[in-house]
Amino acid sequence: MKNKRLIIILTVVVILLLIPLMAMQFTDEVDWKINDFVTMGVLLFGTGLLCELVIRKVKSRKYRIFICGVILFAFFLIWVELAVGLFGTPFAGS
Repeated sequence: MKNKRLIIILTVVVILLLIPLMAMQFTDEVDWKINDFVTMGVLLFGTGLLCELVIRKVKSRKYRIFICGVILFAFFLIWVELAVGLFGTPFAGS
């Protein structure tokens, strides 16, 4: 069961990364480089692994939901910063 969830996480990451790869075949609007795919892959897989760790280790359902919510919120903040530089940090190349 535990390994099944890891395979699901990896499969979801690959499917999500296929979306921009497929879009690049049909439009010039999507222009990802290899490091964009690597960065997003690390972010997605790391987020999935962190949530999996929380699910395995934290006993209280309430705390699991809260901690996974915080992890997802941090993921979205990083994603937005990398995508559009919302906060103007050097992290996003601004």
